[in-house]
Amino acid sequence: MQQADATEKVIIGVDPGTQIMGYGVISVKGQQITLVQYGVIHLSKYTTHELKLKKIFERISQLITDYLPDEMAIEDPFYGKNPQSMLKLGRAQGVAMAAALSRDIPIVEYSPKKVKQSVTGSGSASKEQVAYMLEKILNMELSKEFMDATDGIAIAICHHYHANSPASSSTSSSKKSKKGGWGAFVSENPERVK
Repeated sequence: MQQADATEKVIIGVDPGTQIMGYGVISVKGQQITLVQYGVIHLSKYTTHELKLKKIFERISQLITDYLPDEMAIEDPFYGKNPQSMLKLGRAQGVAMAAALSRDIPIVEYSPKKVKQSVTGSGSASKEQVAYMLEKILNMELSKEFMDATDGIAIAICHHYHANSPASSSTSSSKKSKKGGWGAFVSENPERVK
């Protein structure tokens, strides 16, 4: 029983956005996944991009304080046709990552296709198909009001599946450098961070 407690892990999944940002917090004990919290951060009411970034940082920081996640999983911005939108989305992702990095929380990024494939088996699944599979995985009904939050939950579950795969556990030393991303960069280059 104590061994199961030792393997407990809290993961926050974040789906970055500039209008709506979805998040999901899961707890994993052994292979049992429990949904702790999920929701959305509505950003469209803020008038400037800078104010939106500030709110993202504050809200993600508050979620970290409230739920003390061990790891953050975040969706990679996908490439779109509008470079300005991509730039803004990348900034939103960066601010969410900065909130985790300020608390020394490791971050792993996943592509939207990888997240969908991990949860549904299909990299081209719809938002509704992802939500349906999450309800089956979690054995609970999810509020349709927070449909954007399902992506955050899916990202956290995707991370759990991949962090516990035989391939990742057999190379635990390379996992850190491979998955470290910004966290690894910061720890290896403290003089470049101000």
